[in-house]
Amino acid sequence: MQTIRDIVLQEEPVVEDAVFDNILSPKELRVMFTDGIGDATWCRFDITWYASGAYRFHYVDEVDVNWRFDRHPNTHSPEKHFHEPPEADSQTAIQSCIEVEEPRLVSQAVLKLWRRGYETESFAELNTAQNPP
Repeated sequence: MQTIRDIVLQEEPVVEDAVFDNILSPKELRVMFTDGIGDATWCRFDITWYASGAYRFHYVDEVDVNWRFDRHPNTHSPEKHFHEPPEADSQTAIQSCIEVEEPRLVSQAVLKLWRRGYETESFAELNTAQNPP
């Protein structure tokens, strides 16, 4: 998760801060942005990466929009899946466009997809890329 923290701090200019929930035994990385997509004036990613390779990149903003990219096995969605905005409903996840599995590449893919949404001020194309990054 330190690699993920370093990537978001280096590659995304509107990242304000990236902090771990616990310095000694981190389970989550919180990434704060100084702006959000559309009407949001701030947003945050809550990121978890497990030793098994499972992950969660959960976006939330001040206007209560949620979406996330996840990788974990379950019975109601593909292993790599996307929970669509505005609620990121856990029962209606769809196949993720992110096929890579390395933490560095997944992080870069999520940031690029976020950046696209930020620049277009739209959530419509968050999960439409061809195997980013």
